[in-house]
Amino acid sequence: MKRIGILGLGGVGGYFGGLLAKAYYKSDDVEVIFIARGETKKVIAESGLKIITDDSEIIVHPKLVSNDPAEIGELDYLICATKTYDIEESLLSLQKCITLKTTILPLYNGVDAPERIQKIFPENEVLQGCVYIISMIFSPGTIRKIGFYEKLFFGSKTASAAKLNELQDIFQKAKIESYLVDNIEETVWEKFIFISALASATSYLNQNIGEILNDPDAKAIYVELLNEIELVAKAKGLKLPDDIVNQTILKLEKSPKEATSSMHRDYLAGNKIEATSLTKFVVEEGLKYGVKTPLYEKISNVLLS
Repeated sequence: MKRIGILGLGGVGGYFGGLLAKAYYKSDDVEVIFIARGETKKVIAESGLKIITDDSEIIVHPKLVSNDPAEIGELDYLICATKTYDIEESLLSLQKCITLKTTILPLYNGVDAPERIQKIFPENEVLQGCVYIISMIFSPGTIRKIGFYEKLFFGSKTASAAKLNELQDIFQKAKIESYLVDNIEETVWEKFIFISALASATSYLNQNIGEILNDPDAKAIYVELLNEIELVAKAKGLKLPDDIVNQTILKLEKSPKEATSSMHRDYLAGNKIEATSLTKFVVEEGLKYGVKTPLYEKISNVLLS
């Protein structure tokens, strides 16, 4: 029996965790555990997790929903999708569930998670991963997904092929559009370039995707952010496509115009935002590699003031 914990039941964890729970509800091979507390835990325990898409609505039930390590037990896989500022605290609370055989797959917005997790669990296999999806918490225990686009990428330079293929098999059987890729660091950074510039621009300008694309000044700010982060990625030695800036602008143009970044949604709701991992991180990496990022620095200072 493979036991998979889903930590963080927001747009990403709730959606992909939901697909896993749906597929393996009656399985003897895979057990899916939602790690949740408070109202979310209560709602899911009573009536399941609801996933609403543009044309369907499903309710899924995990094998267990809990935040008690004694009840959760030891995990073979832990998929983490909390906010980046909760990484350390949320994982330390699960220490009893994480043994040497636990493989951890981070699906956060930033790119600094694997390194931060490895510091807490130096002996564990920590994969790299990222997703493309527009989904969010509609209410506790309900996830709303917009549009048809959903892709999950993961991989590792160090994990065994058997372990990676096993996880890919688990995803595929749950009808998750997942890709096990060799050049995972580049893949994760391509997503990071998209999300970092978007989160920084939407939050700083207080505009959604359509508004930024239709306002030449706003779009110029977005493009300048892309240019700065591309220089940082190149200085790090990452092998990214030559036209990464244009590719990223095209990705934005194909996104739903009324959508925005999750950081902007948090900003509007008055919640804590992920600007340290999504904006300030780029400034710090720039300093490390001798690359100037004046616009990132300006926006970081505004968002974190």
